Formats: sequence, structure tokens, C-alpha cells
Amino acid sequence: MRNPAVVLSDAMQPVQEIVRAAHAGGVDAQTLELVHLRVSQINGCSACVDGGARAARRAGVDEERLAAVAAWRDAPYFTAAERAALALAEAATRLADRPDPVGDEVWDAAATYFDEKQLAAIVLMVGVTNLFNRLNVTTRQPAGAWG
Repeated sequence: MRNPAVVLSDAMQPVQEIVRAAHAGGVDAQTLELVHLRVSQINGCSACVDGGARAARRAGVDEERLAAVAAWRDAPYFTAAERAALALAEAATRLADRPDPVGDEVWDAAATYFDEKQLAAIVLMVGVTNLFNRLNVTTRQPAGAWG
């Protein structure tokens, strides 16, 4: 089956509007693409990992950082702000892993580097990425399916 947002073509445009809104929220494009890639890695979405790596490259993420996204905590290639965004992305994706999935420590760390509008952009990117991951994984979209 094709991705449901393609099958029900009226769904794709509103979802893409959320992506555009996230990119208009004042967060560096590299950070948003790293967030998208990390969420997709967690969810095992090959189509989104592949597409996310391509988008991250277009945003200027170099190969060293791209290769280390899954191990961002131990890799020296990420800024403190990127680490805070990645921690928030992971927490907001793994909601069932702990009773308080997005705890104050994670949120406060992100709020140190990002204002409300930027936090909204990161949270929207996490949410829309999770949506795409679930659609693509459920319908077994392969890597490369999206260009």
C-alpha cells in the first residue's frame, strides 16, 4: 500500500503545512533535520531515516554529524542547543518509557536555548515526524520511497 497521506490526497497538504510551520518557527534548519532524523531512527522508519538524512545534508549537516546522530550523547559534534533539542525529541517520542516522559529537566534544558515559538517548532516537528513514521512503518514504505 502507498502511504495513506498519498492515498487520501487531501491529507498530504495539511501535514506539509505543519512541516512548513515548524520550519518557520525560528529554529535552525540543521537542528530541525537532526530532530526529524533522530525521531525516525527511534521509530525504525527506513523511509524517513533515508529522507531525513538527505534533508539534513541539504540543510548543511556534514557526514560526521549525520553518522553520529544515533549516538549524540557520546559524540562531540553537537552543540548544547542541539543536544537539548535531541533530548526533547527523544522524550516526546518515547512517551510510554517512563511515567513523566517529558520531565522538567528535559523541558527546562530545551527552554534554556529555545524560546516558546522555537519550542513549538521543535514539538511540531517531533509530532509530524512521529505521524509520518507511523504511516510509513505501518504500510512498509521502503527507504528511498520518498525521493
